[in-house]
Amino acid sequence: MKTIIVYHSFSGVTRGIAERVRTASGGDLVEVRPTQPYSKLTAYTLGGFRARGRKADAVEPASIDVSAYDLIVLGTPVWAGRATPVTNGAVEALVGTEGRNAVLFATCGSQTGDTLPQLRDALAAKGVAVIGEFSFSAKELQDTRKVEALIARVTAGDEAPTAVGS
Repeated sequence: MKTIIVYHSFSGVTRGIAERVRTASGGDLVEVRPTQPYSKLTAYTLGGFRARGRKADAVEPASIDVSAYDLIVLGTPVWAGRATPVTNGAVEALVGTEGRNAVLFATCGSQTGDTLPQLRDALAAKGVAVIGEFSFSAKELQDTRKVEALIARVTAGDEAPTAVGS
């Protein structure tokens, strides 16, 4: 099974989980960045406002072809209870998605809000079936079992039942 891990990370937390998934799965890692970076101030003001509005930023890479992959792993921080505008831009940048499966994960201070359902709906509109969802609050990041559950879901591919972490 060929896996691609696509993620946005502002503080490095989401990147850390994405790298652990890559190490365990042998998948390809794609970090998505905004073409106009956020500062710490604008991330929580403009970025939060744009996240609440489900806006998408222009991103690099501008196109992410996933047609050669069996599984897409998508990771995002949570801003204002939603996926970041950069992650929304990453979803828009995905091509070759029809018939693919995905596992989602979100990192947050305390609650993911609408992040995972928002991403599930956006991917469904692109023909992607979400087969697993995981969220990690700041406190839960200390529990290695939860990250291991995400890794187990990714490495199991289509063979495991849908796993939802909260």
